[in-house]
Amino acid sequence: MKKALLVIDVQNEYFTGKLPVSYPAGSLENILKAMDAANEYGIPVIVIQHTAKAADSPVFRKGRPEWELHPEIAKRPYDILIEKNLPGSFTGTILESWLRERDIDTVIISGYMTQMCCDTTARQTFHLGFNVEFLSDATGTLSFTNNAGTVTDEELHRVILVTQAMRFSKVMKTSEWIKSLKG
Repeated sequence: MKKALLVIDVQNEYFTGKLPVSYPAGSLENILKAMDAANEYGIPVIVIQHTAKAADSPVFRKGRPEWELHPEIAKRPYDILIEKNLPGSFTGTILESWLRERDIDTVIISGYMTQMCCDTTARQTFHLGFNVEFLSDATGTLSFTNNAGTVTDEELHRVILVTQAMRFSKVMKTSEWIKSLKG
């Protein structure tokens, strides 16, 4: 298997902006461990950065401090930075061609938010014929309330992981994934 690690939307919006990630604890540390392990084992690291389409968007507005990559992500080595405007990392980007040009067959999902960009990207990855590994503790979310109801951060995260494991992804902890790299 030839793998690539996706680091999806680890931007300041989720730390100092309007969408502070609250579950699981330690998700950022696990994302950083995954990046470090990928770099150690020669696995390409693809950083994805979300940009709002609307110039007046309250979140992910290009050029604003919240839009910037988290400083710990920005200072680590990665192979390519891909900007996206929709939840799926493949939609309107060069991601698929970049992976295929390098004969990648397995994509590892990390980043934010579990139920939005990570879930959408994992499903797209599966639909395009790639294998998917979803790092359960290197993805994260927050609690939500809207006109459909209320869901806690833990419930939302768990439900997505269970759904991913049913059909789309091999769901695993970061430590498990790193151990698998060691052979």
